[in-house]
Amino acid sequence: MAAIETVSEQRCFGGTQGFYTHASEACGGPMKFAVYLPPAAENGPVPVLWFLAGLTCTAETFTTKAGAQRLASELGLALVMPDTSPRDTGVAGATGDWEFGEGAGFYLDATEAPWNKRFRMYSYVVDELPRLLQERFPFDMGRQGIFGHSMGGHGALTLALRNPGRYRSLSAFAPIVAPASVPWGQKAFPRYLGDDKKAWRKHDASALVADGARFNGTILIDQGEADGFLVNQLQPQRFEAACEEAKQPLELRMQPGYDHSYYFIQTFIDDHLRHHAAALAA
Repeated sequence: MAAIETVSEQRCFGGTQGFYTHASEACGGPMKFAVYLPPAAENGPVPVLWFLAGLTCTAETFTTKAGAQRLASELGLALVMPDTSPRDTGVAGATGDWEFGEGAGFYLDATEAPWNKRFRMYSYVVDELPRLLQERFPFDMGRQGIFGHSMGGHGALTLALRNPGRYRSLSAFAPIVAPASVPWGQKAFPRYLGDDKKAWRKHDASALVADGARFNGTILIDQGEADGFLVNQLQPQRFEAACEEAKQPLELRMQPGYDHSYYFIQTFIDDHLRHHAAALAA
């Protein structure tokens, strides 16, 4: 297992906010991530909450913009913020389009060349990074939660639905709930996964629930009603209908006046952290 290199560490609400890098086997090159350790980590293992960011974002975006550390410190939650894709891949077409390629890994393992050698974010987030981090940090890996924003909300939902029992808590901000049916997914999925739409369903939260996947607990979703991507890209009603049909517990909160930005996330981050803490404390 490759060694973790420390980029920086700062004291933050009595804990430590760090940025790190390592050589990733899954993604075939260096990867960056951030970790917040609460003060409780000095006394023993703490629950782990994974945050998956959205299109164009990095390991720094949520870490610096969401304002999550204050309450995470009080609740004794560790936060892990991976990057959204490999970087400096040298793959033709991987840069220059904010909706695809670097910064837009969609938390899946690409099966199509040339993407399949570097764009393997599913394996990275589900397998490689947790193994690496449990060797370095005082994490209680039996108490993990996951949430995300937009493309990262898609990632949180699909990773949790595909790995029952791995995550005890699940939530999302403005997630892409049906990527196989909206332009963002219809651009990315054929390039990453090919034209077989059966393969797409494994990376589509609404399809996963319709096909029998379940999360053991209530899923919390916040969605801004003034979100410019709501109608064409996000369409939470698709996931709501799938959950209702499947009797999957879901709390979908439509928030009047809120858009897709981190001001929206800042507003409701405490609700999400408490939602996760309640499940992870059990």
